[in-house]
Amino acid sequence: MSDKILVVDDEHEIADLVELYLKNENYTVYKFYTAEEALECIEKMDLDLAILDIMLPGTSGLTICQKIREKHTYPIIMLTAKDSEIDKITGLTMGADDYITKPFRPLELVARVKAQLRRYKQYNGGIEQNENVIVHSGIVINKDTHECFLNEKPLSLTPTEFAILRILCENKGKVVSSEQLFHEIWGDEYFSKSNNTITVHIRHLREKMNDRSDHPKYIKTVWGVGYKIE
Repeated sequence: MSDKILVVDDEHEIADLVELYLKNENYTVYKFYTAEEALECIEKMDLDLAILDIMLPGTSGLTICQKIREKHTYPIIMLTAKDSEIDKITGLTMGADDYITKPFRPLELVARVKAQLRRYKQYNGGIEQNENVIVHSGIVINKDTHECFLNEKPLSLTPTEFAILRILCENKGKVVSSEQLFHEIWGDEYFSKSNNTITVHIRHLREKMNDRSDHPKYIKTVWGVGYKIE
């Protein structure tokens, strides 16, 4: 399957030109002229890279960049008509991987796209080849060494917290009930435990991950059912 690339630019000629060159390289392109359409695509599609114009009417490309980084780690290349240092720094600070200043040569942009995708696949592919390492949305769990990282920073977890996060990541996108978590962690001890035990451990996990319970990025509560990581 070809890599899926998001292109957002309100200048139709530029967006159309970028789309043409990327399609010539057999990429699948999702092209939009407005931020609103792009944000809908981000929610629905499993993308591999995003090319965002900074100067968009209404919602800026920097805001789209922030929204992507709330859930995804794929590369982001910013397009800007400005050659000022502050624009570059702001974009990189908000999670962009690269930037290119207008006017640009389409072949140079294509080269940067290839470089970013190659680097991204080498990093993630190298990790995922090890079945004892789980990688998801900035979370890296090494089951052999009992190490956990969030956005490349180590998380100091208790064995129970580690087990809960591992189970949720192994079942990403699925709801895991409290009963299932109990059974997998404590086995036959399940019936002697209080139902509040899992709730307490989830709260501690969220605190260590800076994950707000009212607007979670990682661990979501499905009321009356259990928990899940998307």
